[in-house]
Order: sequence, then C-alpha cells, then structure tokens
Amino acid sequence: MKKQNRYDPRCFQALALLLLMAILSGCGSSQKKLNQQHTDLVQSYSGTARNRGYEISEINKQLLASANTNVDPSDYMLGSGDLLHVEVFGVKELACKVRVSSRGYVTLPLLNQVKVKGLSAREAEVEIEKLYRARYIKNPHVSVFVKEHFSQRITLVGQVRNPGTYDYPTKLKLLDVLALAGGLADKAGRSVHIRRIGGTHSDGQSFLVDLDLLIKKGKTELNIEINGSDVIFVPEAGVFFADGALRHPGIYNIKRDMILQEAILIAGGFAPYADKDILTLVRQHENGQREIIELDLKKDVESKQLHIQDRDVIIAKDSAWGKLTSGSGINIGIPGLIGFGYRDPER
Repeated sequence: MKKQNRYDPRCFQALALLLLMAILSGCGSSQKKLNQQHTDLVQSYSGTARNRGYEISEINKQLLASANTNVDPSDYMLGSGDLLHVEVFGVKELACKVRVSSRGYVTLPLLNQVKVKGLSAREAEVEIEKLYRARYIKNPHVSVFVKEHFSQRITLVGQVRNPGTYDYPTKLKLLDVLALAGGLADKAGRSVHIRRIGGTHSDGQSFLVDLDLLIKKGKTELNIEINGSDVIFVPEAGVFFADGALRHPGIYNIKRDMILQEAILIAGGFAPYADKDILTLVRQHENGQREIIELDLKKDVESKQLHIQDRDVIIAKDSAWGKLTSGSGINIGIPGLIGFGYRDPER
C-alpha cells in the first residue's frame, strides 16, 4: 500500500504566495512612507550637520598641537622698505646700511644689486657670502642685522576663527598660519586655497591643499611654506546626505566638482535590495524652498553626471523583488521537511 504524503505541495505554494504578498505590501507602504517624509528627512540631516563642529574641534586640536608660531629674529623675512646693516667680518670697508628697494634688491659694495626680498636674514647672509666667495673673498663671514623691519603681511579669509590681515615677519608653514588665525571655523571645508602673488601678475600661483590628507593621513609634504603677501582662503564645507537603500547612509563632505555617481560610491554603493534605476534627490535652494527630483538612471544616463550641491539629500529606493531575493531563504529541518524563511535585509 502506497504511503500518502502528509505535506500537500499546494500548501507550500499558498504560503509562498502569502509571503510574497506580505513583502510587496510592506515594500509599498515603506516606499510610500519614505515619499511622505522628504521634509522630515532633510530636517533630521540638518540637525546631524550641526554635529560636524565636534570634528572641526578635533582637527583644531591636532592643528594647534603641531603648529609653531615662535619667531626667531634670524628668520625674519626681508621685504621692501626694510633697513639692513650688513657686515663682512674683518673687512670694515664692506660694512654698510642699505634699504631694500621696492623690487626687493639691496646694493652692496663690489656686488652691486643683490635680491633679498623673500629671504630670511639668515638666508640673506648665506647668499651674500656665496657671492663674495665667488669673486672676492676666500672665506667670508657675513652678518645681516635688520635695523628697521617693515613686515610683510598675509591675509586669511573664509572659514577661519579670526580672519584678517596679519603681520608676517618670519616664514611659517600652512598649519602655523592657520593656528595664527585661531584654527578652523565650525563650517570650514577640508581644503585650503593659497593664492601667491609673484613679481608680475603672470607670475602668480595657486595651490590647493587637502587638510584631511595633511592632518589625518600625515602627508606632511602638503604643509607648504607660506610667503609674504600670500592669501589663504578656507571655503565653507559643502555636505550631502545619503539615505535609503545605500550601503552606508550618512553625511559626507562634497569634494570639488562631485557628481551623483561619485556620491553614490562614497556612500558605499547601492544595497543589494536597492532599485538601482531610480533615485530621489531632495535639493534645498537658497530661498529655503525644497525641490524633489525623481531620477531615472536607466532612461536618463546623463543624470549620473549631475553635480552635487550643498545639502543635497540622495535617497535610494528599495526594490520589492530585491528585498524578496535578499531576505528570503530556505530552511531545511528534519528529513523531508522544508520551510521558507524571510528576514528584512534592511535590519
């Protein structure tokens, strides 16, 4: 006599169908809820942005700890208008008082014009010794004393605690001058722009320094030397917010010319259960108005190149099928008994 199967396959089919309907219903309500709370989401992330002040505080601690603002008179940077007393040991005839010209030169006996602007007093001594040694004196010892110092200046603007123009009597490095201005303000970005004025307009240079690489990663070669008349600008940080079906939702700094595709990668990429074709972008305008932009990445490929703006919120939507395949599984118990299980992949 043939033994009857106690488990009707139709029961499993019915259970699977009910499970699928429950998942689809849950996804739909979850998505609907997400669409209804765009405003609350922006407000909650705006609150999160205020906590960035703690990170700035930690950066300032490191910055001030590594800064050196002590001034050694021999490190005074020479500039136009400075009055110098130059002596050559044992040769009284070469002693003289000279003023640095507007072009940065001094006129010395036998040597005629020597450029000293931008050099420290110690560096000027070495330069003058080299010139005398080349043609006139076998082993010269030169001293340069600054009798009148018309200090050069540097300007710090943007997101520093005490922006302004500062006397700059000696050469300092980037971290030193940031410390001179009291460190970074709470809204500071992670880059510093240095504008360097040359002898002519065409000689000017610009530098961009990544503070995260310098302070957090220890790339000390980025701690560049600052020259007199440099303008140091710290821009305000731009941030974007990532939410929804992304691997690492959170708040992130906007890097220069960042596009949507890069922002998604920074947030860890799409979660396994995400709908990779659809994104919602909530953009806050200067007038306080919020714009909700629905993006179809599959139909409009160029939308991936959209530039990210300050306070943008990127919301990745979940896919019902993705949640089903990511969260469902088969449980095998006692021989002959198979069960279906489901775990919400968002948890």
